[in-house]
Amino acid sequence: MKKYINLFLQLIKFGIVGGISTLLDYGLMLLFTEVFDIFYLLSSTLSYTISLVFNYVASMRYVFRGREDMNKLKEFLIFTVLCLMGLGINQLVLWLIVEYAGIDYRLSKIAATGVVMIWNFVTRKLFLEEKSAHS
Repeated sequence: MKKYINLFLQLIKFGIVGGISTLLDYGLMLLFTEVFDIFYLLSSTLSYTISLVFNYVASMRYVFRGREDMNKLKEFLIFTVLCLMGLGINQLVLWLIVEYAGIDYRLSKIAATGVVMIWNFVTRKLFLEEKSAHS
């Protein structure tokens, strides 16, 4: 039972960190697109990349307990690769919804973020968290 409570609490913390990262990502995307007139896919790439750094620091400090057998550089590189894969998923979903469903990029970004959020939690739990954490 304790394992499930810990997992639930971890999901809550992941949601808070992810929510802040999402606001940062979304806000910067709007700023770049609306104010600086940057193409929405490029804006989304820039904003996602910037929010990645915040998300790494906050996730590894408050959500996941890093693996003891992994140094911080390796941990950050794995985190970055997983996030870049998430960026690819984000961009694909965003592009498909905007270009094929004809839905505004601002709404499409919300759907893309939801898909990537699931990717992020699962992959970080599998590849970055100490196996005995939250048991």
